Amino acid sequence: MTQQRWSGGRRALLTLGGLTLLSACAGPPPKPAAPAATPAPPPSSPVSSVPPPSPTPTGLPPIAIQSKPLYVVPAAAVPKGSKAVALTFDDGPDPAYTPQVLRILRQHHIKATFFVIGQQAHDHPGLIRSIVDEGHLIGTHTWSHKDVSRMTAARARTEIGRAVDTVAATTGHIPHLFRAPYGSWSPTAFQVCAQLGQTSIAWDVDPRDWDDAGWDQIRSKVLHQVGNRSIVLTHDGGGDRSPTVRALRHFLPVLVDRGYRFVGV
Repeated sequence: MTQQRWSGGRRALLTLGGLTLLSACAGPPPKPAAPAATPAPPPSSPVSSVPPPSPTPTGLPPIAIQSKPLYVVPAAAVPKGSKAVALTFDDGPDPAYTPQVLRILRQHHIKATFFVIGQQAHDHPGLIRSIVDEGHLIGTHTWSHKDVSRMTAARARTEIGRAVDTVAATTGHIPHLFRAPYGSWSPTAFQVCAQLGQTSIAWDVDPRDWDDAGWDQIRSKVLHQVGNRSIVLTHDGGGDRSPTVRALRHFLPVLVDRGYRFVGV
């Protein structure tokens, strides 16, 4: 009986030991595999704080640097044996005076050149289009009528280029003529003009209509100073230009009678 009990106990112990051994061999259940790590992106190049060079705002190719502006109409632009004069207007367009000037020029079949201020061109695009539609030339006179001879190259580029871009956006044509306010250039200003494809234009006849001159004084100075290939400075903006408008009505017929042809610059 004791042997039977031992045999039964031994069987129980063997069974229990086998289960323990199987459990130990099996071990804990495997953990799920971790997802593959996403490779780190390659290091990016450092961002430069200096922007790339801007293209020429005007879109015109550079020209040779001038040492001085043109004071008279180039001889090549005047046919041999004829007399020519270029009539120019600064500081416009002005809604009070530019339409009157255009009307007088139309009556006498005369073409002129208008050196416009960028701010005025921006504020009065219809007048800019009228100037072009009537066959006149447009040049620029800076954005805000500041003295470019006192500016850095960057500031001059902005003053000149912004005015040029404004006219180009309004007319679809890029102007290439520039007149410095006060007739004041500098080596830096000439360099910037050349980079922007702008030819600098001055004058040789100044009736000082910007200096509160009366209409008869303006008329007299133009008629006494003008000569073949002259560039005449007058104004259609920047102040009271009624004396200039009245003077135009008197000296233009005289110049026509003298045989002058009116040309652009």
